[in-house]
Amino acid sequence: MQFGVQFFPAVDHTDKSAAEYYAQSLAIAEEAEELGFQHVRTVEHYFTRYGGYSPNPIVFLAAASQRTKTMRLVTGAVLPVFNHPFKLAGEIAMLDGISGGRLDVGLARAFLPHEFRRFGISVDESQARFREGLEQIELLLTQENATHRGRFHSFEDVTSLPRPTQRPRPKFYIAATQTPESFEFAGSKGHSLMAIPIGPIGPLIELYRKAWREAGHPGNGEVMVAFHMFCHEDARLAREIARQPFEEYFRALNEAVGDWTRGTTSKDYRDYDKSMRRLRSFTLDGQIESGGAWVGTPEERLFAAEVIPHFADNTPYAMARAR
Repeated sequence: MQFGVQFFPAVDHTDKSAAEYYAQSLAIAEEAEELGFQHVRTVEHYFTRYGGYSPNPIVFLAAASQRTKTMRLVTGAVLPVFNHPFKLAGEIAMLDGISGGRLDVGLARAFLPHEFRRFGISVDESQARFREGLEQIELLLTQENATHRGRFHSFEDVTSLPRPTQRPRPKFYIAATQTPESFEFAGSKGHSLMAIPIGPIGPLIELYRKAWREAGHPGNGEVMVAFHMFCHEDARLAREIARQPFEEYFRALNEAVGDWTRGTTSKDYRDYDKSMRRLRSFTLDGQIESGGAWVGTPEERLFAAEVIPHFADNTPYAMARAR
């Protein structure tokens, strides 16, 4: 098992400037590497305090690559639905080169109706756009003189530059939250899984691994799971300190998903209205009890010094969120 940190901004310009947020986050990434964390990850979101300070994870990770030496850099995740495959393929290969081959690429469908609306894209096209974009990005990264005819984008005899540093391409992680088909798709295609738990995740991970095995891929598939985490030598103080940022994060999330609770539905997002309503009841104490948040002891540096080395191998890893 490996451990990393995730940056998921839940702030906007009324809380702190962008310059302040990036400076603090990059300093944390640098210290995290010194403490032994193996990965740094950030998101792609737009327009609101829920991730809006990270509209392009590749830009942030390029900066992080110059402040770190060995950490893997993880997009968590880029959104093909809002980006042309030429743009993503080129930026992915560019960051892979800048970092000396330290990039892992998480890709997601997106799930916020307000983002689709503002980009002028139907939520009901999410699945089709994602799968087409994924196929085209992989083709552009692995083949020269590539040709593809798609519903949304088509190209002929294209060689994307630069070429990836890692061959044949950086590892792909498919982000999935609750749609069973997304977990099965990731496993069947032989991609690693970026699980984003908002409920029981074990059965869905088993769906991924079952699809992986049935497709004949070797091994069991690699799974990345993110949890909220705060460590302190005093468990009571840990909860007190963690409560405000946790509540701010879920307040921002609930504001961002509001369209799902106000009547938006989509064939590509079954039961999202019910799931998003459940988010309103999430509390720090409840998430600690359910395993969705790790808050308490040991103190962070003790964790880095004594726990990480026992799991430092090539098996799947967990990510702790940093605001």
